[in-house]
Amino acid sequence: MRELCAQNRAPISVLFYHRVAECCPNEWTITTNQFLQHIEYVRQNFEIIGLEEVQRRVIQRDSPRPAVAITFDDGYADNMTFALPYLIREQIPCTYFVTTEHVRYGRPFTHDQQYGHPLAPNSIEDLRRLQASGVEIGLHTANHIDFNLVTNRGILEAEIVEAKLDLEMMLGEQVNYLAVPFGLPEQMRPAVIETAQMCGLKGICSAYGAYNTMDGDAFHIRRIHGDPDFARLRNWLSFDERKLRQEPALLTHDVLIETEWETAPVSDEQSLVC
Repeated sequence: MRELCAQNRAPISVLFYHRVAECCPNEWTITTNQFLQHIEYVRQNFEIIGLEEVQRRVIQRDSPRPAVAITFDDGYADNMTFALPYLIREQIPCTYFVTTEHVRYGRPFTHDQQYGHPLAPNSIEDLRRLQASGVEIGLHTANHIDFNLVTNRGILEAEIVEAKLDLEMMLGEQVNYLAVPFGLPEQMRPAVIETAQMCGLKGICSAYGAYNTMDGDAFHIRRIHGDPDFARLRNWLSFDERKLRQEPALLTHDVLIETEWETAPVSDEQSLVC
């Protein structure tokens, strides 16, 4: 890392979280103490920056010191209790990705219902309060859709293009970033990336665990899970070139069916294969 810093090529890590809370523990929840441990470690060892600065450094190949960005996916009301007020109070930049239909209707996520705890999502009022406090609000599609199952362009555009417009109407401001639900290589399809570019988004985030390097694609922001196991988190934040060699390749070709009759957004409970 010291050698890379000297060459102005320090890799940048972007962490993603889902829910910080004490109740209803599950695989996508960490406790307040675990979250504090993560943030304090990051503050002591890295510069904390926003996604726009991540992209600027990659584009300009200007990264003289280790840096980390903080993001959240889904949009849980519980994050208003501790995690987000803490980040706002400490002036730590954060991008908060939400699904528009869950926000609009207060509908719990399918994965929470299956787990037996239908947890509340954020409301529109929550998002406006966060935005007014300096938190950047990003898009996580309309219905937390699995793009690996989508073969119809109408569904793809409803989940990205129309959802972006909906979120901008809710917030009264432009939305710049999309975090792809699940965010694995099979969801990071060429059609998804091209649609995000077409509708004016500045960047798209994956979630399969990778660094942002100075020779990478600035539009595709790679992210690492904020693992509740502190040892694993430290391992990921400790740069290792072997992890670069293990990063999976993304698809380069894609096929979508062009039909007009199936264009409405569909939720992740439904089969999306035409």
